[in-house]
Amino acid sequence: MPEWTKSALEPTRIGFLLFDRFSNLCLANCIEPLRAANTVGPKPIFDWTVLSLDGGPSRSSSDIEMIARASVTAMPKVDYLFVVASYGHEAHDSPRTRRRLRDAVHHADVVVGLDAGPWLLASAGLLDGRRATVHWDLLDAFTERFLTVDAEQARVLRDGNVITCAGAMSALDLTLDLIAQHAGMAVRLDVEALFLHGEPPVGRERTTQVVDPLVRRGLQMMRDTVEKPLSLEELAVRLSCQPRTLDRRFRARLGASPGKVYRHLRLAAARKLIEDSTLGIAEIAIRCGYDSPSSMTRAIRRQYGTTPRMLRSH
Repeated sequence: MPEWTKSALEPTRIGFLLFDRFSNLCLANCIEPLRAANTVGPKPIFDWTVLSLDGGPSRSSSDIEMIARASVTAMPKVDYLFVVASYGHEAHDSPRTRRRLRDAVHHADVVVGLDAGPWLLASAGLLDGRRATVHWDLLDAFTERFLTVDAEQARVLRDGNVITCAGAMSALDLTLDLIAQHAGMAVRLDVEALFLHGEPPVGRERTTQVVDPLVRRGLQMMRDTVEKPLSLEELAVRLSCQPRTLDRRFRARLGASPGKVYRHLRLAAARKLIEDSTLGIAEIAIRCGYDSPSSMTRAIRRQYGTTPRMLRSH
């Protein structure tokens, strides 16, 4: 069962190893959700470092330069090492790259190949005997080249301590899953709301547990009724289910009751208005379904350990 909230003593450490002509979108779909997750709680959840093979800058496919903090040979111990390669991956597939990748994996608990990154991992022998995916444009060539890898067309695949990911949108799926794994479903929902809108595309594979149609519709209805919250009985009627069914499905998919999730969404909406608008606290309280500013202030203090005034001053 997923956990609604989780906490750790130290941030999860991530290294992003970039190769020239990497995809900006692929990298952004990892780093931006991590940044957003760090803004939710009282302390950072993730800490990341940008790496390159030799410590020099890397240039993306759109000619944006990214400065590395260290070379892969001097990388610190990390929980995850993301290998990010996209265009021109075959030019990077050299004996030097293979040696450095084989050395680098000893400093990471989990290795992640993004976009064309799995190609470089496979060439270094790090995917032998494993299930893996790669950017789908490369899948046929990948299958022919690496006969010891069980290649599949998938968005994200995990085999042991190796994760492979097909591309930029899959990178967002993967990152949201990591947020849920390390910070809980509450933070994941907050971050997802910033980046995703509407229904997921038909056939979209996801490794998160927010795929239950009833839970998804319930979440959307909760967000749509933040100003005038429904009772759980009213919510169940609108969703054409029994209250106990709604409770069971929310607990199974999100690790929390519908009431707890509803309160969280209202407070998340209030926090966003406090931080990003000039509305008065009394107006925000009304817009988020609270009878008075004082009741909202008490709820924010319980949830975030601070006050609306302090949130606005940051």
